Amino acid sequence: GLVLGIYSSEKDEGAAQFTSAGDAFNSLVSGKLRELLSMCGPPLKKGKARIFHGLHQDFPSVVVVGLGKKNAGVNDQENWNEGKENIRAAVAAGCRQIQDLEIPCVEVDPCGDAQAAAEGAVLGLHEYNELKQKKKPVVTPQLHGSAESEAWQKGVIYAEGQNLARYLMEAPANYITPIKFAERIEQKLRSFSNVKVHVRPESWIATQQMGAFLSVAKGSAEPPVFLEIHYLGGANTNDSPLVFVGKGVTFDSGGISLKPSSGMDAMRADMGGAATVCSAIVTAAALNLPLNIIGLAPLCENMPSGKANKPGDVVRAKNGKTIQVDNTDAEGRLLLADALCYAHDFNARAIVNAATLTGAMDVALGSAATGVFTNSSWLWSHLYEASILTGDRVWRMPLFEHYTKQVTDCPLADLSNIGKYSRAGGACTAAAFLKEFVTASHWAHLDIAGVMSNKDEVPYLRKGMAGRPTRTLIEFAARLSQDSHN
Repeated sequence: GLVLGIYSSEKDEGAAQFTSAGDAFNSLVSGKLRELLSMCGPPLKKGKARIFHGLHQDFPSVVVVGLGKKNAGVNDQENWNEGKENIRAAVAAGCRQIQDLEIPCVEVDPCGDAQAAAEGAVLGLHEYNELKQKKKPVVTPQLHGSAESEAWQKGVIYAEGQNLARYLMEAPANYITPIKFAERIEQKLRSFSNVKVHVRPESWIATQQMGAFLSVAKGSAEPPVFLEIHYLGGANTNDSPLVFVGKGVTFDSGGISLKPSSGMDAMRADMGGAATVCSAIVTAAALNLPLNIIGLAPLCENMPSGKANKPGDVVRAKNGKTIQVDNTDAEGRLLLADALCYAHDFNARAIVNAATLTGAMDVALGSAATGVFTNSSWLWSHLYEASILTGDRVWRMPLFEHYTKQVTDCPLADLSNIGKYSRAGGACTAAAFLKEFVTASHWAHLDIAGVMSNKDEVPYLRKGMAGRPTRTLIEFAARLSQDSHN
């Protein structure tokens, strides 16, 4: 199969313009492709595809995809590069048409941006069907032509990183337990000589005095694991690392504050923070980025049992602060509190944590963007610029003192794990809680609850767990590594 791009005409009456690969193929078949296109209805809209058969022996099936306007660039209103997003969506649509025909291989027109085209192809074809007997045929996308092979390869690696996060999030919780999550990441990193992986057991967690994390883990029969990854890509292994921290609740029942049963199965993806940051590090290693990164993922289940946290219990975090657990379903912040304290041991350039933390984040932004709470404008601008390129957007949220008061005004302990006005500003009070465990001057908290899954909002992702914002984290790390290089 072959996927070719076509731009919409700038003026309504003008003929739509092929990409250079589309032009070349059209010439090869003596103009037949354009002729067929004009015969079969109105001009192609962006993201839509039309398929033609029997035009050329090398490519029995050719899909033409609409790329929208030719010179679409950064759209300031949308906060992304529209040209790149158009390519991702169009190529994904084209590759799926080829997959529906059960053709095993597809060549993809780079459409002027081979990285975006590769991302569209590899993300668009991905589907979790490990446990089904009937699987969709595997389609291997390749670059059509050879002009932009380096950019294409980079796009493949970025997309495979996001697909790893999607795989981890989508897999059932009895397949991805805390220890199996750690083993899967360890296996992915085994071939890199500059990566060390430590899978820390419960006894180690206890010696670190991570009382908040352990209080959540004790409700489950699955033992907790603290996953620690050291990627030493920097010129000097002693250079201050970027530290990624990810919430790793491999299943979240809510504990004693039990969630409603409807939709609870989606809580197999409550380790989306750990999945995205670990996948970003796997990708950084594959790209051989010149910087040091440390990944920290507290992994456990949150279950109701005779040993589980009870509402009103008080637990002590690694930094000595006491926390009243007023709602056992606000457990992610307990894990992160201890992991953030530990992150300060590494003299970090920046600490970035990701977590499917609050339903309130989904209410605030839906699936349009990841909410970012940060004490550093430098860090914010790097994350924001990265997200414009990836199309996986971020939006800055407030870290006001206003919210801190709502978690520190607590009857029995230093902090309560929920804001005293319960539902008001829930994502913001959660961020204010985390801030109580941070002294670093460059810290960002990414609440990814709203972008956890995809129904149909991102056209180049199928329905299911989204693995967002893995590519934004990768791009952010890449920008940081250029910074340290210069």
